[in-house]
Amino acid sequence: MTYTAEYQKKLVSAEEAVNVVKSGDLVHYGEFVMNSFYLDAALAARKEELENVNIRTVTFPMVPRVVAEDPERKHFIYNDWHFSGASRKLHDKNLCNYISLTYHEGPSFYERGYVPVDVAMIKVGPMNKHGFFNLGTSNSITHAFCDAAKIVIAEVNESMPRCLGGNRESMHISEIDYLVHGDNKPLIQLPAAPVSEADKTIAKLVLAEIEDGACLQLGIGGMPNAVGAMIAQSDLKDLGIHTEMMVDSFVDMYENGRVSGKCKAIDKGRMVYTFAMGTNKLYDFLDDNPVCASYPVSYTNDPYVIAQNDNLVAINNAVEVDLYGQVASESSGPRHISGTGGQLDFITASYKSRGGKGFVCLTSTYKDENGELQSRIKPILTPGAIVTVPRSINFYVVTEFGIAMLKAKSSWERAEALINIAHPDFRDELIKEAEQNRIWVKSNKL
Repeated sequence: MTYTAEYQKKLVSAEEAVNVVKSGDLVHYGEFVMNSFYLDAALAARKEELENVNIRTVTFPMVPRVVAEDPERKHFIYNDWHFSGASRKLHDKNLCNYISLTYHEGPSFYERGYVPVDVAMIKVGPMNKHGFFNLGTSNSITHAFCDAAKIVIAEVNESMPRCLGGNRESMHISEIDYLVHGDNKPLIQLPAAPVSEADKTIAKLVLAEIEDGACLQLGIGGMPNAVGAMIAQSDLKDLGIHTEMMVDSFVDMYENGRVSGKCKAIDKGRMVYTFAMGTNKLYDFLDDNPVCASYPVSYTNDPYVIAQNDNLVAINNAVEVDLYGQVASESSGPRHISGTGGQLDFITASYKSRGGKGFVCLTSTYKDENGELQSRIKPILTPGAIVTVPRSINFYVVTEFGIAMLKAKSSWERAEALINIAHPDFRDELIKEAEQNRIWVKSNKL
């Protein structure tokens, strides 16, 4: 069976496609680098005709046209499940709302009807001979919100990699209402995050905790990238990959012979992920590569799925940690920065995995807006800070001064372990604050 006639019947211009959007609709954009800038621009051009259009996305990598063309939010209300740098700046100007999400639960919100999607606007690869369009680098929640949508519009882009599954990595033409030919621009490349000397020191500490045959997850940022780079140059072998985000350093690990996946209990030999962001090195590696497996986030981030792999090593960043062991990774005080993402999923899974370790990593200090040095280990979290990992779930905390294991410790034992890895300039003050907050008693000694 050929699908040429159906394809031509559904093929329209971007302007025609977005005419289906009505005032009051909930319009769901794509995710990460698979967002359609083409359809976004076409919808923004209709702003004077529309009111109260609710836009949702996951990490749009730049300022969407619907926001740039409507700076007073008279026509479009913009929301993000997990902030990009652009969304963070928009949030500072009251132009973007954050939607709280424990990542693995995302698809269930649509399946349970919590998010009534009127129109989905996504980017896909070219149709194959069986009538399927590949979802590219963003499996995640894409198929779930398209299933829930009354109308699905897909921009066809010939420049994206064909990312194999897994499952739900493709959509059939029968699931799509309108097709649009875009500009075929290559996917946006994510520049490498800067790596500090403290990041490198932390990476060395974490590297020493990884054994042959371990299964890895890396978060986003300079420090996880530093760990990945060191692993690629190490003598570790037979590593497995089960991660939410596929990044360039995984390519280096594989090509340097560190990754075989043969010790994994599930998806043996496959590098499992739910979305990818990086450079062309990563996108070229993913293209038609059967060693990589794209899955929905309800699979990749389910702690009970992840934990089936022994010796899971989860490596993530944080903004600050308090002496109770609470982790704030998504906000700096009340200023929102990113989102819960998969950090809670993977830290939870790391403890359920036999031999697993979940590392929350952060430099011991930062400089505030006045250039003053401040500790990232706090007596209590900065007022307004959002708890990403509760103290009862937190496992290991790492700074450039060492590693603190927090499981099964009393409040004062946690405080002792965390003060020991705080910057030396702040340790005495942290002890005083712990005493005042009744975390610490004078009979306890460092």
